[in-house]
Amino acid sequence: MNVELLKILLIISGVCHILLVAGSLLIPKLLNWKKELNVLPTLFKQMFWTYAGYILVINLCFGIISIIGTDELLNKSLLAKSICVFIGVYWLTRILIQFFYFDRTSAPKGMIYTLGEIALVLGFLVFTIIYFLAFFYNLS
Repeated sequence: MNVELLKILLIISGVCHILLVAGSLLIPKLLNWKKELNVLPTLFKQMFWTYAGYILVINLCFGIISIIGTDELLNKSLLAKSICVFIGVYWLTRILIQFFYFDRTSAPKGMIYTLGEIALVLGFLVFTIIYFLAFFYNLS
């Protein structure tokens, strides 16, 4: 694969990660987390918010690394290979969780939610492909 094209794809991916983070800030309101989590003990609520925060920060860091560290992600070093395969596996795992673990029977219904889920899964798939392409480039 052409290294210049990969650089462009990584930058676009980085921007999309940051957009995902921005959009994720709407999820608690859209899914009414405050009310839904209210039935849980305080410790579980705190753990849930902590995990959500970690995911948000990880996704933000993926975006920042992809934008400002594009050359380093493609320099064929062990670290470049490791980060690219890590991000690719992270998003592949997220797709598998979406289809094989989540019980979506209580998910909100409606076209906006369906389109949102489709857009997210397609985005996760694109992230997976881009970072695996970068990983395989680094192996060559």
